[in-house]
Amino acid sequence: MISSTNPRGALGAAAAMALVGTLTAVSATLDGYPIFGGQALRYTLAAALLLAVVRRIDRRAGRPGPRPTGREWGLLVALAATGLVTFNVCVVAATEHIGPATVGTVIATVPILLAVAGPLQQRRRPRPAIVASAVVVAVGAGLATGLGGANATGLLLALGALGGEVCFTLLAVPLLPRLGAFRVSAYSAGLAVPMLVVVGLLVDGRGLVRTPTAGEAAALFYLAAIVTTVAFFLWYDALGRLGADRAGLFAGLLPISAVVTSMALGLGRPGAAELAGAVLVAAGVAAGLRPTRAPAPPPPGRVVISDSRP
Repeated sequence: MISSTNPRGALGAAAAMALVGTLTAVSATLDGYPIFGGQALRYTLAAALLLAVVRRIDRRAGRPGPRPTGREWGLLVALAATGLVTFNVCVVAATEHIGPATVGTVIATVPILLAVAGPLQQRRRPRPAIVASAVVVAVGAGLATGLGGANATGLLLALGALGGEVCFTLLAVPLLPRLGAFRVSAYSAGLAVPMLVVVGLLVDGRGLVRTPTAGEAAALFYLAAIVTTVAFFLWYDALGRLGADRAGLFAGLLPISAVVTSMALGLGRPGAAELAGAVLVAAGVAAGLRPTRAPAPPPPGRVVISDSRP
């Protein structure tokens, strides 16, 4: 029997990473706005939108939904601290030492880590075909970001961002079966806000936030409503359907989406390396999502009929 990949999960993961990939180009329009204050505003609005959806779901069900246990709150705090706050802090700090292309290249290896760590988290062996596909995706994503040079400090910070990206997925895995994608997204976004405020106060002091211009407000709203609210839900929904290893393949779409968005905003055009990277990413994702053939059932043996009577 041939097992097929969940189409909804695949489409959701692709859409999520395509939306997250627009973050870099859209964030470029926020140049000059306090970074961590902007992130705090983004997650505040996203948490409010997601919690409104959660309340609507509860009302339709006629009863309150599940509330996090103490252990689950701990995982949610860790998810917000690593997958959201640490990721953002490390990306910002890393780009002060190395180019954005190098940071993107390091983060592009996330499909390989998820292809290995995802199955191990569930106490099963990584699938060699998916690991090989993840390597192809990572190489393609590295080409698309332009590779680049590095120094020790910048590389360590980029690795910190990579760790945050991995935690964003793996820490959600035990939470999703009971809480669901909307609640995990809402609670993690809300928990990230006070953490980002603390970081922003340390970095920018009283300049943590200011009244945004019309363009900045539009960019912040897009990041909150689309890149966070919609993309987070789509990613976590896909994660529950595909598993971390297969869903992780779609992380290779991030730099491809960033290139496309930059083109759409008139910020640049792709070169040969970016196009070659896109082809490799597509090939790797397609290979990793191929249906796998399950072991054939053993040949039927003799049928033994019991002599016992009721």
